[in-house]
Amino acid sequence: MSPRIAAAAIALSLAACAARPTRPPQPDAGTRFVAAATAMLGQPYRYGGDAPGVFDCSGLAYFAARQAGFALPRTAERQSKIGDPVARAGIRAGDLIFMHFPHKELHVGIATDAVHFIHAPSSHERVRIDSLKSRTYARAYVDARRIRFPR
Repeated sequence: MSPRIAAAAIALSLAACAARPTRPPQPDAGTRFVAAATAMLGQPYRYGGDAPGVFDCSGLAYFAARQAGFALPRTAERQSKIGDPVARAGIRAGDLIFMHFPHKELHVGIATDAVHFIHAPSSHERVRIDSLKSRTYARAYVDARRIRFPR
């Protein structure tokens, strides 16, 4: 093949590749899960709430999962039984964080990174991000679970 024909073939091939529309990569379910929860920042707490406007802790996780395209059980107790246990030092975005406070039921939040989590804390509060390093949450920490996200 002559150099001129080879160059023309390469140019034609490059033009065909450039003309083909490329789809940007879609975020995985874990990224969508955290994004859906984060989009609810500032929403008020209400026991039993699982939709925009009112959330309890497990309702926030339940809602965010549905928005991300997968299902979670509705209660924190049932959510604590799914996925795989994660060492505290291995927490990453999308993991479920479980805490137990005196005189309260099991509490759940969604890790946004290795230290922070989003949750619906309690009555008269709003969905917010807190740190596992804060004394309150460090003492209450019980477990973390990694969800097996659908592909």
